[in-house]
Amino acid sequence: MQNVRVASVQFQHAAGDKPANFATIESFVVSAADRGVRILVFPECCITGYWFLRKLTAAQLGALAEKVPDGPSCVRLRDLAVSHRMTIGAGLIGRGDDGRLFNSYVVALPEGAVHCHRKIQSFEHENISAGDSYTVFDTPHGIRVGVLTCYDNNIIENVRITALMGAELLLAPHQTGGCNSLSPHGMKPVDWKIWERRDSDPDSARAEILGHKGREWVMRWLPARAHDNGMFIAFANGIGIDDDEVRTGHAMILDPYGRVITQSESLGNDMVIADLDSMLLETSTGRRWLRARRPELYGPLTQRTGQEISTREVRLGK
Repeated sequence: MQNVRVASVQFQHAAGDKPANFATIESFVVSAADRGVRILVFPECCITGYWFLRKLTAAQLGALAEKVPDGPSCVRLRDLAVSHRMTIGAGLIGRGDDGRLFNSYVVALPEGAVHCHRKIQSFEHENISAGDSYTVFDTPHGIRVGVLTCYDNNIIENVRITALMGAELLLAPHQTGGCNSLSPHGMKPVDWKIWERRDSDPDSARAEILGHKGREWVMRWLPARAHDNGMFIAFANGIGIDDDEVRTGHAMILDPYGRVITQSESLGNDMVIADLDSMLLETSTGRRWLRARRPELYGPLTQRTGQEISTREVRLGK
């Protein structure tokens, strides 16, 4: 790995309004380019919008989807990457060659290549299919990158496999925080009244997004993913109103020891930037633990227990 400057973005998307969302994306790309950023990470489904998807009819969802990598949004993202000599990742609803729809995360590279990760643990709509493969690739910046979208990162096997495939930096685009978790000790909705008063009472609003409804929940597990697998993580998230929920932002970049290098506490659109130090990888605890693995003992991990259900069923509490 070579040292590289990475940026992670949080922003409030407009549901179904691709031109508006791309205007926001382009403004961040220009700002990042001016500051020497080489890899820029945007949130999950930030091109199309996210939580409103579950309310769409099959026809409406299909109309929103695009071919990957030849659809207009992918072409536009690729043009931005090429013109700014930058690797850029952003999320949308993609359509496969067989017509199936996926929660897709597109990463455009500066030489024109486009990679796409299909969310493995998808649940947003009954017509969105789950991906069935991992996404890891080399970049011209001297770093090998993996992608896992939102809930993908909650399943520890997904992150470990991505690390075993050689990922040194994990792009972790999200739309999280403020969710009504079934767990009594999980996330809960952000208080709308407090959020609406954020300009006049920012301290109360910040307490909402920094507490167990947002950052505190993320910090229970995300640093462990970085630490245990010896990789950098760029966490990009939505912020603000997302249909009937409030996303909690807190874009951050973590090092292979699980330490937060940089993070946002902004109550609005924001970008954080970090220079990744390649020397931290080989000395990291997680890298040493990877080398100490005993794969001959791990057969039970690939055997079904009979308790498996889809991510959508888990989300619905079945």
